[in-house]
Amino acid sequence: MQLNKKHTYNKDIAKRRWLDTHEAGYHKSMGNRQVQMIAIGGSIGTGLFLGTGGRLAMGGPALALVYLLCGVFSFFILRALGELVSHRPTSGSFVSYSREFLGEKASYVVGWMYFLNWAMTGIVDITAVALYMHYWSTFSEVPQWLFALSALGVVATMNMIGVKWFAEMEFWFALIKVLAILVFLIVGAVFLGIGTPVAGNPTGVNLIVASGGMFPNGLLPALVLVQGVIFAFAGIELIGTAAGECREPEKILPKAINNIILRIGLFYVGSVALLVLLLPWHAYQAGQSPFVTFFSKVGVPYIGSIMNIVVLTAALSSLNSGLYSTCRILRSLSMGGSSPKFMAKMSSQQVPYVGILVTCGIYVIGVFLNYFVPSQVFEMVLNSASLGIISSWSFIILCQMRLRKAIKEGHAEPVSFKMPGAPFTAWLTLGFLLLVVIIMAFDYPNGTWTIATMPVLGVILVLGWFALRKNSPEVNQEK
Repeated sequence: MQLNKKHTYNKDIAKRRWLDTHEAGYHKSMGNRQVQMIAIGGSIGTGLFLGTGGRLAMGGPALALVYLLCGVFSFFILRALGELVSHRPTSGSFVSYSREFLGEKASYVVGWMYFLNWAMTGIVDITAVALYMHYWSTFSEVPQWLFALSALGVVATMNMIGVKWFAEMEFWFALIKVLAILVFLIVGAVFLGIGTPVAGNPTGVNLIVASGGMFPNGLLPALVLVQGVIFAFAGIELIGTAAGECREPEKILPKAINNIILRIGLFYVGSVALLVLLLPWHAYQAGQSPFVTFFSKVGVPYIGSIMNIVVLTAALSSLNSGLYSTCRILRSLSMGGSSPKFMAKMSSQQVPYVGILVTCGIYVIGVFLNYFVPSQVFEMVLNSASLGIISSWSFIILCQMRLRKAIKEGHAEPVSFKMPGAPFTAWLTLGFLLLVVIIMAFDYPNGTWTIATMPVLGVILVLGWFALRKNSPEVNQEK
């Protein structure tokens, strides 16, 4: 028995060395400044700038508590990922860790589910860019597809040139988002501090009490908000992918990960808390940014155009990050035989260009689908993609648990950057993610149909596995 255990350990070590050899093809070009901003950009998107208005209208002030709850579990997921990164930085991120600790099948499932998420999200992002451009009447006559393709062309070119260009673009995208939120926090805090009424309404805690308290619509609507809020944090895992291409990841990544939870608390929870302390929660509405609502009430000129620039930046940032992530995930899958071999090809700039071209091809198809597929069906497909985030985060936790086991058995070196409270917090996080799936199932019709597509996705994954398994190094070695 001991002999078999030792044999398995040696095989895992060989596999890990094989993976490290392939990771050597990437440039280590990202510095602390860029990684910090990628971490921020991954946790701030249109979910905050646009989605918050509709969520406030549905759940009221309780939204701040929901953001806080989801933020805590997002922090645990990031710390679990940080522990894995400390063990071995890799651009394959959780796909590579799943291969190492759970096997190629697990790597295959999580990789393609994550790709599905970003492929669908990218389709929405590229369409959103075109719609945001049509906000200005000057561009109303320009075809939507032209804006969509132009945005895709710019982002694809930056990714093709090299990781340094991607990182620099993401730095400025994230900076615009952060500055927009900071301006609101400062202005809102001044109004609240000096007690200046907004649109005739007094500011402060009494505003929440007078508007029905923390749960004006009851506990159930607030609970339903969890599924939407958790997906607003989608993108935080990008920092794991960036680990394989940054300088001194063992120094930069822990600091970046720890700072994310502070920014989530300030930007998400702080922003929502300020919003409900400055205006009644029912003053906000779906389809309009709550920040636009506030600044419009205080008479800020051109606020609509200013915020449109911000949400346009957020959409471009998401598109940029998704393209960066998917091409590296596809390459990691290819190295394990879980995607076609040509996906592993690298350009002279050390960029997995085939994955970029494949993802761009899907984005282009998605633009045309928006014209022909009814919006309800398209939304259902997008919701199905949200399962990719749940599965990715779950596999991160599972890999962290297996890493701890390997360290305990002496099969891996101890790491200093650990997930706090593990294994209790690991099991608690898995339970929370399961709760999100259950809530989705009872959210009719979109959530219910999303869960109903799981067997279909399962069949597709099984068929894909048998079609691709002949490329697996393990299968070839057995032959």
